[in-house]
Amino acid sequence: EGLENWSSSLDVLEHLGRMGIAADFLCIPMRRLTVFNGSRQWQFTGARPLFYLVKRGRSPDSLDNGLKRQALAAGVEILFGQSIVAQQADIVATGARPRFRFAIDRGIAFQTDLPDIAIGLVNDRAAFKGYAYLLSAGGYGCICTCIFDRFSRLNRCLDTAVDVFSGYRSFSMRDVKRVGGVGAFRLHPSFTVENRLYVGEAAGVQDLLWGFGMRTAMHSGFLAARSIIEGGDYAAAAQKAFGNHLKAGVVNRFLWETLRPGDYRLIMDGLNAARSQLSFLRSFYNYGILQRLLYPLAVLALRRRYRLGVD
Repeated sequence: EGLENWSSSLDVLEHLGRMGIAADFLCIPMRRLTVFNGSRQWQFTGARPLFYLVKRGRSPDSLDNGLKRQALAAGVEILFGQSIVAQQADIVATGARPRFRFAIDRGIAFQTDLPDIAIGLVNDRAAFKGYAYLLSAGGYGCICTCIFDRFSRLNRCLDTAVDVFSGYRSFSMRDVKRVGGVGAFRLHPSFTVENRLYVGEAAGVQDLLWGFGMRTAMHSGFLAARSIIEGGDYAAAAQKAFGNHLKAGVVNRFLWETLRPGDYRLIMDGLNAARSQLSFLRSFYNYGILQRLLYPLAVLALRRRYRLGVD
């Protein structure tokens, strides 16, 4: 998966370091991204990494196992195969809540002979109102599709994405496994319920545009932990950190769906023409004047489908 590095001027690895998290997991900087729509392609590059490729899951060099090792070294006791009810927890970090689902991701992961590479596909047949991608890092690859509507098409979209990527570039796939997940978003998160602190997708902190959430999940977890240690107001700190980010995501999603007719060419051409593509992409998350003007219209247009008014 991609650990995004465009929503902030602070490099994500430096951001993690300020939170006391070391990058002791596979973390490959990607300065080049190829995007195509089936007929045209665009190349995006950055002076600094656009994102970092990381593994998820049980692999020894995965992000998950890196965080696990650091937690154990800090004296944390992890109880696997056991659960408690939310009312007994101090911090709830259970991931996406089905009620606030806005996107579904499904794909395949495999061993491959591909070099480290990142290719995106914007095409409604392969990823309705979303995107599909081919990623490879350290001989481990995946093809996934992420759709934002008409979820009954999910398997069909994945089959199309696999066919398109296989025709786009020749590569091997060994030890193929199914992977997938969902995204959850809340425009008005309840960061605290009674004495419980909700973080990450359990709170609904996500990017409604493309569904990136690892960075904000770890940041919200850090804010929650610090509030317990120092006695601060987590809800206030989280709202300050993510409130405008969530609003910007609503406007970005509205523009993505409004400007997509045909083949997303208008959006990709705009990104491609920018003097600094990374800076231009970062401006999407600043919640600037244009986004503030468009925000009421975006909420009105997307309110029902993305449950923006539901608390």
